[in-house]
Amino acid sequence: MKLVLEVKELTKVYKQRRGENVLAVDQISFSVWKNEVVGLLGPNGAGKTTTIKSIAVLIKPTGGEIWIDGVNALKDQKRSLERIAAVLEGNRNIYWRLTPKENLEFFVGLQGHSVRRTRGYIDELIELFKLKEKQNTPARKLSRGMQQKLAIACALVKQTEILLLDEPTLGLDVEISYELRRILKEMAQRGERTILLSSHDMNVVQDICERVIIINHGRIVTDDRVENLLKLFRASAYRFKIEGRLAQEQELALKRRFPLLEVEATDHRTYIDADLEGSNEIYEVIEILKGGQARIESIDHKEPNLEEIFLQIVKGDKR
Repeated sequence: MKLVLEVKELTKVYKQRRGENVLAVDQISFSVWKNEVVGLLGPNGAGKTTTIKSIAVLIKPTGGEIWIDGVNALKDQKRSLERIAAVLEGNRNIYWRLTPKENLEFFVGLQGHSVRRTRGYIDELIELFKLKEKQNTPARKLSRGMQQKLAIACALVKQTEILLLDEPTLGLDVEISYELRRILKEMAQRGERTILLSSHDMNVVQDICERVIIINHGRIVTDDRVENLLKLFRASAYRFKIEGRLAQEQELALKRRFPLLEVEATDHRTYIDADLEGSNEIYEVIEILKGGQARIESIDHKEPNLEEIFLQIVKGDKR
């Protein structure tokens, strides 16, 4: 398998005129292989956007190396940019006065390709992103969702090896978000591009990405396949079904011992969701419940989702 992106000990310090300098990225290293779809996750301020902008050569790192398809991006920006396309901060990479068709033709020419020879691919993208009815309408008159789809189409039309997407569904309504997710998922399944995607929408990441890299405080805390993380957390995620409601003292005792534990009460039952390390912690929960004479109806494995996994990793609760 071909290695197309290498980030080696990437570091970025933002110097401040007043106060302490800000270490945004702290010696991050990772690799991405051809046709991989990788999610780059992290809380606000973790260093995701700085990392992506460094790879896109929009920010000069303080230290480290970035290799794009064998080209040193920091020493040969022109050759590296021929191999990469990016959609950053939503729909800002399109030209408002141009129509969707004109935007796509412009970006083809900017990449040095023949518009005439790429005509079929341009028409294919217009169909794929459902822009045909608006292909001759100035971009400024399109809806936010259509502008977002056009921005991604403009990145694809450059036909580069790597596609960087920073929050591609941010601010979109549910219908457009699902449509974009479908398009990206189909692209991923066909192996058409190598994609590095940053998003706060965990459903998008879980649906599209094979692997996730989680950054916190400028450092990588997890780099693993999505299926491996789901298996790992599935083995330790439990749901307790309790008859009636818990006493307030019991609920407080449980949350003191397990801060991430969640309690959901209905009129007749209480559900407790907890991530537990081994049988000893299961018995601790049972002992607390027995102390208040709660009647346990069942204990089952709970199916985790990527959002829950992300929160636990970022909070350092999963070893």
